[in-house]
Amino acid sequence: MAYLATAEICDANANLLSKGELRVLQPIFQPYGQCRAFSGPIVTLKVFEDNVLVRELLETPGEGKVLVIDGGGSMRCALVGGNIGQLAQNMGWAGLLVNGCIRDVDEINACDIGVRALGSHPLKSNKKGVGEKSVPVNVGGTVIQDGEWLYADSDGILISKMELSV
Repeated sequence: MAYLATAEICDANANLLSKGELRVLQPIFQPYGQCRAFSGPIVTLKVFEDNVLVRELLETPGEGKVLVIDGGGSMRCALVGGNIGQLAQNMGWAGLLVNGCIRDVDEINACDIGVRALGSHPLKSNKKGVGEKSVPVNVGGTVIQDGEWLYADSDGILISKMELSV
């Protein structure tokens, strides 16, 4: 997949921005992983301080998709660690957007995927298996739907109703 710069996407799609079909997430996410720029169709997951469903989803073939995890913005534990980051890479996921924390930062930074998260936290999450897959989530100031597209690079993160080209 060809790399599209988020600034160029914004410049070329002012009409989509004005209609809300292209949205810019608030600049609150920190970059992790080897891939500083990544994109793909979105799979959504809503959990809170519990990462059982995160692992279950990432055990399925990613096929270049991006998992958007709405962890409710919790800063009390990590939803993704080094083993899960490696799993995401091995299963072909393009990246992860975590509205929450990660841990094992050095391990995740060694993975050939893109990860954005609010920060890092050393405490692991609960293991109850509670959450919802493929539901609308509110992350970074916007509602994100399963099947939309995410574009991320050093300038920021965009959500589009459709795959874009410049």
